[in-house]
Amino acid sequence: MSESINELYDQGLERYQAGESIETLIPYFKDLRDRAPKNSAVWCSLAWLYLLADQPNAALKAAQKSVKFDKKAPQARVNLAIALLEAGKSGVREEIEATQEMIGLSSQLREEIIKNLDDGLEKKPDWKAVSRVKNWIS
Repeated sequence: MSESINELYDQGLERYQAGESIETLIPYFKDLRDRAPKNSAVWCSLAWLYLLADQPNAALKAAQKSVKFDKKAPQARVNLAIALLEAGKSGVREEIEATQEMIGLSSQLREEIIKNLDDGLEKKPDWKAVSRVKNWIS
C-alpha cells in the first residue's frame, strides 16, 4: 500500500527536524509538489527550504502558490513576506497585516509562527528578513 501525501509530508518534516540537509530536502519536497500540485503545505515547506537555501526567487514562486491554495494559512503568508523581502519586491505590508489578523485570534498560531521564525534564525543567525518579520508580528 502506498503512503499518502500527508504521511510523506510528515516524514519530510521529521527529516527536516532531524537536521537533514536542505540540499536533499528540496528534491524530496519537489517530488511531493509534483504528486500534489495543489497542496498548500507542501508549497509552504518548499518555499521555506528555498529561503534557507538563499533562492529567493524560487521561494517567492513557491510561497505565492502556497497562499493561492490556502489564503488562510499564516505560515504561508509569513513565508511570502520573507520571500518578498529577500527578492526586493513590494507587497510585504499586506502579507504582514494578513498574518497579524490571523494570528491575533490564536495565541497557539502565534507561538507556532514565532517558533518557526526562531528555527530559521537558528539555521541562519544573521537572517535580516526573518528578524524583521518576527519583530513585526511579535
